[in-house]
Amino acid sequence: MFQRRTTAGVLGVGAVADDMSDGPKQVDDPDYHSVNHTAAQTCGWTKNALNGEGTCYKHAFYGIRSHRCIQMTPVVKCNERCVFCWRDHAGHAYELEGVEWDDPEAVVDASIELQRELLSGYKGNDNVPTERFEEAVEPRHVAISLDGEPTLYPYLPELIEAFHDRGLTTFLVSNGTRPEVLAECDPTQLYVSVDAADRWTFDQTVKAVEDGAWEKLIDTMDVLAEKEETRTVLRTTLVDGHNMRDPDWYAAFYRRADPDFVELKAYMHVGHSRGRLDRSNMPEHEAVVDFTREIGEHLPEHDVLKDRPPSRVALLAREEETWVPKLQADSAFWDEAADDEERADVAGD
Repeated sequence: MFQRRTTAGVLGVGAVADDMSDGPKQVDDPDYHSVNHTAAQTCGWTKNALNGEGTCYKHAFYGIRSHRCIQMTPVVKCNERCVFCWRDHAGHAYELEGVEWDDPEAVVDASIELQRELLSGYKGNDNVPTERFEEAVEPRHVAISLDGEPTLYPYLPELIEAFHDRGLTTFLVSNGTRPEVLAECDPTQLYVSVDAADRWTFDQTVKAVEDGAWEKLIDTMDVLAEKEETRTVLRTTLVDGHNMRDPDWYAAFYRRADPDFVELKAYMHVGHSRGRLDRSNMPEHEAVVDFTREIGEHLPEHDVLKDRPPSRVALLAREEETWVPKLQADSAFWDEAADDEERADVAGD
């Protein structure tokens, strides 16, 4: 069913395999470590957590332990050109024809190996406790969110299952342009970006490169409404002067998906987005919370509001408890992690 493409070990920053030089160059960003089409990068919050300098808002909201989280993607190509994206759109434009896809197990292997390579420099660091480093190189979470649109990887549902089989939780982030793929995906938590509440704003903000993207996003809302086991999140990146208006329209759009959570996060004036937007387009945290509260007035069932000022993000939820149940501190999930690590040590001996 799958083609497994092997490479000689993990490739360094910005590198591509020699035997791929005449084929599609799937990973072109010099800041990514990669194996074939799988790319990973250390999240800033992973670095902070290792140094004891705070954790990602996903810990506060959902229980993710930042130092044990892989940030990766199985495909860098994207079918949208969002004005707020910090990434270089030039790296999103290659053709998928001719790509030799790794099977899901190979992508999992590459993701874990890349994470360990990325974190290897923290070993022996005086600011990083040994126990914390040892935990970090045994990841328990994967955020399929680094870059690109992951539903373009043809074996995404199987990849999620493969990560789960290795004992990792999965947070999948999608732009909703492949509803038929998302219908088959059951990650621990499924994020879909809703960056406009009307077609005109969508076209101006998201700039999809495929026909029918708006209609497919609406279809994706219906897919999410049918999810029973998977936790669902709608996420809106707020760009002042572009899409930060009509809270009642957003609420109506959100309701169609019946999400567990709604996240609203400020656009951050970083990376390549600085060539498309001004710093004035980055809303203050107080503006994000105020806009979230306005939307909440039209979503009475989501009457819990949480926020994290360092990330300029706010959350609407149905209940006060928002953590993934298995990520609670007293969960057997962490006991299983310790057992897995002990078995790995024995096998290594």
